[in-house]
Amino acid sequence: MGAARRLDQTLTALADPTRRGVIDLLRKRPRRAGELAAAFEMTPPAMSRHLRVLRQTGLVEEEAVDDDARVKLYRLRPEPFSELRAWLDEVEAFWGDQLDAFKAHAERTRGRKGP
Repeated sequence: MGAARRLDQTLTALADPTRRGVIDLLRKRPRRAGELAAAFEMTPPAMSRHLRVLRQTGLVEEEAVDDDARVKLYRLRPEPFSELRAWLDEVEAFWGDQLDAFKAHAERTRGRKGP
């Protein structure tokens, strides 16, 4: 999958406020699906749908806990966030260049008086 497609999927997944909230909780520490559902006062099946999207986009990963395949621990994966950060850095650099050019233009034209 191309970088642009991965970025699109990441942004789509993060467009949902519940999924962003899950990311915020997982930034502090890995959590079980039940903990996440309780934190958002939603049913386990509803949280499962959000976690599925986050897993499919690679934002989170799951692992079995204590030899109990029914219990999963969710944690963030750094790679998609690094790709997002790289894209945001490019956008920020573009706007920085635009603002620098505007500043230079404004300084050049400051001394000129119009008719």
